[in-house]
Amino acid sequence: MDIYLETDRLALRRFTAEDADLLIELDSDPAVMRYLTGGDPTAPEIVRERHLPNILAGYEKWGGDLGLFAAHEKDGGAFIGWFILRPEPEGPLDEVELGYRLRQAAWGRGYATEGSRALLGKAFTELGVRMVWAETMSVNHGSRNIMEKLRMTLAATSPTPPDMEMIEGSEFGGVRYEITKEQWEQP
Repeated sequence: MDIYLETDRLALRRFTAEDADLLIELDSDPAVMRYLTGGDPTAPEIVRERHLPNILAGYEKWGGDLGLFAAHEKDGGAFIGWFILRPEPEGPLDEVELGYRLRQAAWGRGYATEGSRALLGKAFTELGVRMVWAETMSVNHGSRNIMEKLRMTLAATSPTPPDMEMIEGSEFGGVRYEITKEQWEQP
């Protein structure tokens, strides 16, 4: 396994062309997709023909330093989901998005915080990142709690995009959290 980043319990690696089934299985869980599609799964052909090729193209575009990374438990190697650390498609490389999508079996175990904290460290110490941001729905209290544990601060609210209006809680819109390198460096 070509390791991108390790924590005490996790190994993050770049996805490969053979990983479509991992992504399809993750996106087929209604609970995982609750705040993204209202619980509807991503069609397998969309994963194979659009999502996975875009993930792989991202590594090429950003020299393998940024993108979407498969997360596995170091103890046993189970796939638990993915983490993201990447800029907007045409955005500056020193402003990147942090995010994750984890299997239900990995929820409540501290993995999202652990992986995200390690990615913040890598972003600010190795990759020349100035600011990291994360977005979620206002009602997604689990993700908001993780952002706050990471010392990210609420920076903005936003209306729900039209394609997400069917999701429970969409009337409350979304939130954006941010942390700068200077904030991260403070004790």
